Amino acid sequence: MSLFKEKSMTILAGQLARPHGPLGLLVARTLNRGNARAIGAAVDAAGAGPGAVVADVGFGGGIGLRMLLDRVGPAGRVHGVEIAAGMLRRARMTFAREIRAGRLWLAQGSLTALPFDDAALDAVVTVNTVYFIDDLDTACAELARVLRPGGRAVIGIADPDAMRHAPFTRHGFTLRPVEQIRAALAGAGLTVEHRRVDDKPLPRHVLVGTR
Repeated sequence: MSLFKEKSMTILAGQLARPHGPLGLLVARTLNRGNARAIGAAVDAAGAGPGAVVADVGFGGGIGLRMLLDRVGPAGRVHGVEIAAGMLRRARMTFAREIRAGRLWLAQGSLTALPFDDAALDAVVTVNTVYFIDDLDTACAELARVLRPGGRAVIGIADPDAMRHAPFTRHGFTLRPVEQIRAALAGAGLTVEHRRVDDKPLPRHVLVGTR
């Protein structure tokens, strides 16, 4: 790989991990388009209905927030947690009306330190985020901690074997086997279901942990 391409892949990987600056806005729109089906599958798996209290952790471009708002309706509440300040600013503008109505609450945070009390949520969804954390067990313990009895934690990832062929994943991505993520959710005390999503260009996996 040429030095220019290597640098380009490093920049791309950094933007995917934490979109920022003018390029981050383009990345956000691209994420919404490219991940719509995967996020939709994760939202479906969460099983949230009208009046539920749910969260999207690492919401990026924000399409998952919109899907969850539609699912829980006017009586529900959606929480969005994002580590990237630029994505938080974008979401605050995009969803200003929902925030004013008290239907959406946004905060900066991460999978390993969720800004919620114990047993606060009916469901929590996180898609394409576990590549960028070091401590998977802590993240899964946090997901379990914030769930009410019967609540669901949903982790969505692209197929790790297919992802290894993408040049940008060599820069800051941790590609874990599906079974490792399943085991971490089970280790946090959740009952785990594994679903496959036939998406292009990458097949997807959705892991659903029920408390």
